[in-house]
Amino acid sequence: MISTVAQPSRILIGAGARHKAGALVAEVGGRRPLVVTDSFLAGNGAADELVQTFADAGLSAAVWSGTVPDPTTDSLAAGLAAVTAHDADVLVGFGGGSPIDTAKALALLAVSGGAMAEYKASRSNDGPALPIVAVPTTAGTGSEVTQFTVITDSRTDEKMLCIGPAFLPAAAIVDYELTLTMPARLTADTGIDALTHAIEAYVSRKANRFSDGMSLTAIRTIGSALRRVYADGSDRQAREAMMLAATQAGIAFSNSSVALVHGMSRPIGAHFHVAHGLANAMLLPTVTRYSVPAAEARYADCARALGCAAADDDDATAAQALVDELEALCNDLAVPTPRSYGIDERAWRQKIPTMVEQAIASGSPANNPRVPTPDDVAAIYSEIY
Repeated sequence: MISTVAQPSRILIGAGARHKAGALVAEVGGRRPLVVTDSFLAGNGAADELVQTFADAGLSAAVWSGTVPDPTTDSLAAGLAAVTAHDADVLVGFGGGSPIDTAKALALLAVSGGAMAEYKASRSNDGPALPIVAVPTTAGTGSEVTQFTVITDSRTDEKMLCIGPAFLPAAAIVDYELTLTMPARLTADTGIDALTHAIEAYVSRKANRFSDGMSLTAIRTIGSALRRVYADGSDRQAREAMMLAATQAGIAFSNSSVALVHGMSRPIGAHFHVAHGLANAMLLPTVTRYSVPAAEARYADCARALGCAAADDDDATAAQALVDELEALCNDLAVPTPRSYGIDERAWRQKIPTMVEQAIASGSPANNPRVPTPDDVAAIYSEIY
């Protein structure tokens, strides 16, 4: 099998790498970067620090801080106006997954035009688009190295998965110091998001040798670091480990695919405003238990990498240990159920048919080792509530 590997042409990794942002933007040909970020990062001085690196490199930068959590099609209009007003030639996505996903969408729309709904999966988007430099401030989404963006349709509440080389950043900066102030809840949710990326990339029907290596390395690191950093956010060694693992998991799933967990989590986020990583965490143990029979050996490999199974455990034992460990991890990290999160049961039940339809339409469930029927997806939604 021939595999195509795609990742940013330049990735700067390490403490203080953010101070090289100006030089990196210049390397990708940018002279008028627009920083796409949120109001928090614009207000706490972090965006200003980034802008100073652009000034030091002789670049003319501007900041647009209007991104919103789980970006919507409506939220893109002001961003497009900012791109035009600044005559931006490169977009710098600065923040968590939402600012980076927003930057990706704006990069395509600013050049190719049209509406975001025209670009959703299964269409693969080649551009043209503005170049993107991604600077993540969370350790989870991996968006800084992926060919994906997720934008919610404001009219239908569908979380649209959009794929293709047009969304792949030209460069990325992975500086774990930007994550040192993340609160425990966000640390947990983004950490489980990264773990989900790595596991799904490994068990996906589109897995390959390149993605396999990245996946197992990320799983191994997350297994040793996630509980530590949740308990002590000032643990710099664990923060650094999680930041690198999140990027490796992002590269893995960008060159393989995500599967059923992600397909089902996007509708939860869209309809009930649950953070993406938290929605993944709500689903991960149950979906893994459902999927294990179709790829027992692959899930067993994940268990050994995570450290919850021994090298000489048989596959059945190891795969069951993985399910048990994911349940324990979610318990240790205080992951709520939809019920305990506060979602009304009647509203949840009413939305299940729509969520099933949107999950399957995204294409991600078809990559799962056990491809679900609509009834299977509905049953899992009911079970996790």
